Amino acid sequence: MQASRGTRTKTRQLLKKKPRARGLPPITRKFQVFESGERVNIIIDPSVHKGMPFSRFHGLTGTVAGRRGAAYEVCVKSGNKAKMVVARPEHLVKTVS
Repeated sequence: MQASRGTRTKTRQLLKKKPRARGLPPITRKFQVFESGERVNIIIDPSVHKGMPFSRFHGLTGTVAGRRGAAYEVCVKSGNKAKMVVARPEHLVKTVS
């Protein structure tokens, strides 16, 4: 039988929290506001399943292109192409610079 390949395959280590960081994030992370053109890091929070981007984009930096409902569109360069990643604010962190 062929193994299933869901959206979280091969993410055992990637989407794992440290023991003292387990549980839900603070509620303020959900209410973050990002402006268009702002640079953000995509850091997937495994405890929030809704609005989670694909695991390939974990740790990448991109620019906010706009909103899509409660989520943000982030333009990320992957290889030689620019990709549009849709992620909720729980999975985004402002870059320091």
